[in-house]
Amino acid sequence: MVQAYILIQTEVGKAATVATEISAIPGVTQAEDVTGPYDVIVRAEARNVDELGKLVVAQIQGVEGITRTLTCPIVHI
Repeated sequence: MVQAYILIQTEVGKAATVATEISAIPGVTQAEDVTGPYDVIVRAEARNVDELGKLVVAQIQGVEGITRTLTCPIVHI
């Protein structure tokens, strides 16, 4: 299982709507609108890195109002 945080920038005023829509996507375990340089922080999981990439590119980035994403895989060292 691969887990990651996905940091999202949105259009002005869209953070709450984007977080709500993303939280319904399978594989997303949490989506919160926040303050700071990013507007939404998502925690997601997938079976492998390829599936995580598909989740981000095909589903999360397709949500209207998103301008940029940054995916940060979780590592256990």
